Amino acid sequence: MKKKEVIDHIVAWLKDYSDKSNTSGFVVGISGGIDSALTSTLCAKTGKQVICLNMPILQQKAEYDRGHEHIGWLKKQYGNVSSHEVELTQTFQAMEQTFPAGIRDWLTMANTRARLRMTTLYAFACHHKMLVAGTGNKVEDFGIGFFTKYGDGGVDLSPIAGLMKSEVFMLAQELGIVDSIRAAKPTDGLFSDGRSDEDQIGATYDELEWAMTFLENRQDTSQLSGRQKTVLEIYTRMHKANQHKMNPIPVCEIPKELKS
Repeated sequence: MKKKEVIDHIVAWLKDYSDKSNTSGFVVGISGGIDSALTSTLCAKTGKQVICLNMPILQQKAEYDRGHEHIGWLKKQYGNVSSHEVELTQTFQAMEQTFPAGIRDWLTMANTRARLRMTTLYAFACHHKMLVAGTGNKVEDFGIGFFTKYGDGGVDLSPIAGLMKSEVFMLAQELGIVDSIRAAKPTDGLFSDGRSDEDQIGATYDELEWAMTFLENRQDTSQLSGRQKTVLEIYTRMHKANQHKMNPIPVCEIPKELKS
C-alpha cells in the first residue's frame, strides 16, 4: 500500500466533501480504538475544524484513558482540533429505567448506548454546521455488518470504509498515532465487561479479511482447514444476517394503476 498517497487521497476527499456541502468541519466520536483515532487524525489533516467527543457510558477505564490520550495527542499536533467530554452514563441509566424490564437485554442496551452517542454527535454537528465522520472500516461496514444501525452506523460520510482493518493499522502507524491505541485489542466499547470484538465475533480481523477476500475471489473450499471453514461460516452467517444494515432501506413501490 502507498500509505502517504492513500492518506493524501482520503484527506482531499474529506475536504472536498465538506467544501461542497458548505460545512465547517467534522465531529468524530472517540472510543479509544484504532478506527476513531485514524478517522479523527485524517479529518484534522484537512485543516478544517474538528471536534472530538469522548462520550463515556459505564466505560472501562482503559478505553477511556486511551481515548483521552489520543485526543490530547491530536490537539498538540493540530491547532484546528477541539474536544468535549460528554458524560452519558446517567442519561443512559435514566433511559434504561424507562424501558420495560423485559426488553433490557444486553444487546438491546448495547445498541441503545450507540444510538445515544449518535444523537450526541449530531447535536454538536447541527449546532456547529459540521459533518459526522464515520469510523467503520471495510470489514465492519460491508463484510459482517458489525455496527449498530442508526448508532455508529448513523453518519454523514465514511472516510475509512474502503480500508481493511490491517490497512487501518498501517495508516495509523504512518501517522504516528499513539502506541496505546495501536496495541489495544479492538473493541466497540458497548459492554461494561470490556469484551473485545474478537470475543463477540469469534474470529480475528485478520481471519475476517481472509474470508472476505476468499469469497470475493470465489476460491475453491475443498482444501480449507477446519479453522478456515469455521471462520468462513462466521463471516457468511453475519454477512447474511446483517444485510438490513448494509443495503438501502427498502421502499414499497406503489403500482401506477393503484394510484390512478
